[in-house]
Amino acid sequence: MEMVWKWGSVIGTSMLELWAAIPLGFALQLSAVVTGILSAIGAMASAGIVIFLGGSLRNWLVKRMEKKGKKRGRMVHIWEKYGVIGLGLASPLLTGAPLGAAIGISLGAPTGKLMWWMSVGIVIWSVILTTAVSLGLLQFLS
Repeated sequence: MEMVWKWGSVIGTSMLELWAAIPLGFALQLSAVVTGILSAIGAMASAGIVIFLGGSLRNWLVKRMEKKGKKRGRMVHIWEKYGVIGLGLASPLLTGAPLGAAIGISLGAPTGKLMWWMSVGIVIWSVILTTAVSLGLLQFLS
């Protein structure tokens, strides 16, 4: 039962922020492979929820951005330059999977393509971050 709580904690945390889930997995003494897989699963789940249930979210974000006259952010520039591929690859690291998915939906990205590239980006960043933590590379950044 203890393992279920550990796994659930890593998945739940990665649904909010991939950066936080990987160190948590190591702190809970999970192996690097398990930590990376669980982190990717959680991030993909949150991106999928936002992408496939995001119609009303899209409308809300568009209205909110119009009301506030928000400046165009980094992700909009990535979208304009690289499209859904760039957004999918960059957003798991820069904004987190759920927010990146919401941005993609608000910009009108096709849901299937957005989910595919978000998943690819999540897997890539999960591998990179898990490897960095397991090798102790991130201790130099703090």
